[in-house]
Amino acid sequence: MIASIETVRQDAECLFTHHQVQQALDSMAARISADLASSNALMLCVMNGGVITAGHLATRLNLLMEMDYLHATRYRNTTCGDELEWLHEPQTPLQARVILLVDDILDEGITLDAVANYCHKAGASRVLSAVLVKKNHQRNIGFAADYVGLEVDDRYVFGYGMDYKGYLRNAAGIYAVRQEGEHT
Repeated sequence: MIASIETVRQDAECLFTHHQVQQALDSMAARISADLASSNALMLCVMNGGVITAGHLATRLNLLMEMDYLHATRYRNTTCGDELEWLHEPQTPLQARVILLVDDILDEGITLDAVANYCHKAGASRVLSAVLVKKNHQRNIGFAADYVGLEVDDRYVFGYGMDYKGYLRNAAGIYAVRQEGEHT
């Protein structure tokens, strides 16, 4: 399996370099800092994918906030989603808080929609979402992120938290898996 993942890594197309991702994070952080300056926000990182985006974003935010995480997954180290499974709920009370959900990618919106609904039911006064990448296609259920760093075409991408079969989250850029027949 490692050999096939290495082949995917080597053959992948770089869509956004490390520098381009950093610029997108800077831009997102400026907008979020301005919008949430006096809100006593709680940043909730959506694990596992959101951890890299949340870490890079948090150090750029110029506001007072607390941080926590949740773990809700549909992929379980596969390349297609299934039913949402909750592995960890946030430990910080959400009642009357402004929540900033941070995740790596907005694909169909199923996970973020479910997490946002969870936050509302737990009493959050406002729920906002920030994603590093938004995938452009027609399968979105209608959930829109409030802050988007970059947009990609409908391809399988990895890097900056997004994985390929559990690997490659740590790639310092955003890469698209080449489909069979694409030229390198």
